[in-house]
Amino acid sequence: MKSRIFALALLPLALIACQSSHLPATSGDTAISTPSTTLKTPAQILSAYTWELDRGLERPIVLHFDAQGRLNAVTSCNGLATTWSVKNNIITTSEVVGTEMACDAALMEQERFVSQLLQKRDILFSLDLSDSNQPKLSITAADGKKYIFTGKMTPETKYQGQAETIFLEISPQTKTCTGVALQTCLQVKEIKYDDKGLKTQVDKDWTLFYDQIEGFQHSPDERQIIRVKRYEIKNPAADQSKYAYVFDMAVEREVVKTTL
Repeated sequence: MKSRIFALALLPLALIACQSSHLPATSGDTAISTPSTTLKTPAQILSAYTWELDRGLERPIVLHFDAQGRLNAVTSCNGLATTWSVKNNIITTSEVVGTEMACDAALMEQERFVSQLLQKRDILFSLDLSDSNQPKLSITAADGKKYIFTGKMTPETKYQGQAETIFLEISPQTKTCTGVALQTCLQVKEIKYDDKGLKTQVDKDWTLFYDQIEGFQHSPDERQIIRVKRYEIKNPAADQSKYAYVFDMAVEREVVKTTL
């Protein structure tokens, strides 16, 4: 079975430490250091991470505050978006908009929860920056209940730059290879597309891929074409690749028969 998914995300996720606990996000003296930069304002901190809330469903709620003032939410059902601005300990949002896909009851309820949480209001929030790898964002709902989101540093923050987008075809079969040590490598072909989504170039031969693709799960039962964000690493170590690769989305997936 072949599934073709080629599409850009409608509401993309473009896809920090102070010694304090549950620190109010005021505009003046908040600052934390990441591996690549120092973030000084609440707005910088909010946009430097994606924020996750696990409510026991198949996927967590994920919020991303981008630096251009757009707030995107992934709910496991429809994508939602609004605008945002921050002053003192208040996030101000506008009308929430989203896609209109039907989902099962639990996911639709989660979508309603997120929409109500973000819907056109002044939202009281605070930041706990005691762990820059996993800061906490507390958002107060309209009924006064607080929800704690955990931050995950965006690749743009971690690698201090924007990514190059590439497309890779991934073979179901891996091969043993030798990098710094003996390891298992993916086999890949790079693919290029035009503006209409038509393939313009496909590598003829498989190439051993010695790096890791963060967030990608290889399957020996599938041939996949994936979209990958490639970041240049600043000052890599002698035995380190000059690039970091982050899985973005699956473009094509095809089930293949395993040969015994």
